[in-house]
Amino acid sequence: MPPVTLERAYGGLRKGEIAAAYCLSGPADVLKDELVDAIVDAVLEPGSRDFNLDVRSAGDLDGEALHALVETPPMLAERRVVVVRGLEQWRKNAKGWAVLTRYLERPSPSTVLVLVHAGDDAPDARATRSTVHVDVGPLKPELAARWIQHQAGRLGLTFEADAAEHLLACVRGDLGVLRQELAKLAAALPESATVTVTDVGTLVGVRRGETVHDWVEAVLGREPVRAIELLDVVLRQGGITGVQLVMTLGTALVGVRLARGLADSGTGWNRLKGAVFERIRAARPAGLRAWGDEAQRWADAARSWPPDALDQAIAAAAEADRRLKSTTISDERGILVTMLLTLAEPRAAA
Repeated sequence: MPPVTLERAYGGLRKGEIAAAYCLSGPADVLKDELVDAIVDAVLEPGSRDFNLDVRSAGDLDGEALHALVETPPMLAERRVVVVRGLEQWRKNAKGWAVLTRYLERPSPSTVLVLVHAGDDAPDARATRSTVHVDVGPLKPELAARWIQHQAGRLGLTFEADAAEHLLACVRGDLGVLRQELAKLAAALPESATVTVTDVGTLVGVRRGETVHDWVEAVLGREPVRAIELLDVVLRQGGITGVQLVMTLGTALVGVRLARGLADSGTGWNRLKGAVFERIRAARPAGLRAWGDEAQRWADAARSWPPDALDQAIAAAAEADRRLKSTTISDERGILVTMLLTLAEPRAAA
């Protein structure tokens, strides 16, 4: 079956439409875990879970063990749930596949099977052919802000809109890190507190105007001095590497090059944001902020970047990426400063 979206999967659960078998795949592990919890909540009463919920690793299951799991009848309940994690651990010829294939042809009416595939690779077709396959990708920025508010509410917090946006920028959309930072905020702030931008800056350690996105904006704005100053701040932040910075910048440079190409091909400047937004929506690149805002930034930056300068900038970013991954002679800062000075050269020459 073709994959369904996360929103559609939750919609089915709310309507009581619970499938006999699910396969969850995609890079967003936090969201997959939450969907597993939602399926369990929809099927089982809290008091029956000790007897009717089995969570196993595929690597620990052979065909016989899998057969026993899925065919065991529920105890004092209508159904039971079996969760098999790490489906990618099975090799193509693993015996579990034969048992799983036969089972999915005639699944037990009293068992809900949830298969969880980790990583970005597509799951084996034998796991998706007869299941509800949910492709769990990164949340769109707008949905990520709502996710923050929902998670914060469970912790007894509320967020000012600007604070949620800043926190998203600090963690670059990583929901796993985001969950950790929310727990930190909940532990440090009074119960029922409203989280402000200042709270985020103090407790997360990243002040407003000093995020990775701010550094990228300085580069796109062709402000090399500010970009170098921010580089020293950003590189000291937890979890930030030179490769991550170059990847984020590379996405933005390609976006600006796209905007410039559209403008040079006849798209009017007043229609450029909409045209770029449509390309973003089709490609869904990871790590962006709100798509409409990002489209506006790329369209605005395209006015000050000639095509040749953008091509040189993209080449310089690719070279910095290569050096960061291969050299042991220069440190990250040195490689990135060299890249930033290279990006400034076309403007200085002009």
